[in-house]
Amino acid sequence: MVEKKYYYRKLIRDKIPEFIRADKGAFKTKVLGGEEFEHELNKKLVEEAKEVGDAPKEKIATELADVLELIKSIAGHHEISFKEIERQQSIRRKLRGAFKKKLFLVWSTGKSGK
Repeated sequence: MVEKKYYYRKLIRDKIPEFIRADKGAFKTKVLGGEEFEHELNKKLVEEAKEVGDAPKEKIATELADVLELIKSIAGHHEISFKEIERQQSIRRKLRGAFKKKLFLVWSTGKSGK
């Protein structure tokens, strides 16, 4: 009997093959090169960000942890330290503000609202 194959074609965490093996499953992986890895990291970031938006309140921390893991992975791929990301965040916050006021732009006559 041939087992049915489920095709995912997506970036996975490093230990996923171990879980599949533990369940007596079979799988095929490949190691991605630089540009392909970068592309898949970006796709995965969007996927995980959507999961944050769809998550029930009790799962938000877990989903945010996934997003943070991807941010750190993307930064590492580009040799950017997390300290540099935090520095840039601070600069952006000083220049453009944060999201504490919960403002929602309905319309504007200028392009400064982007």
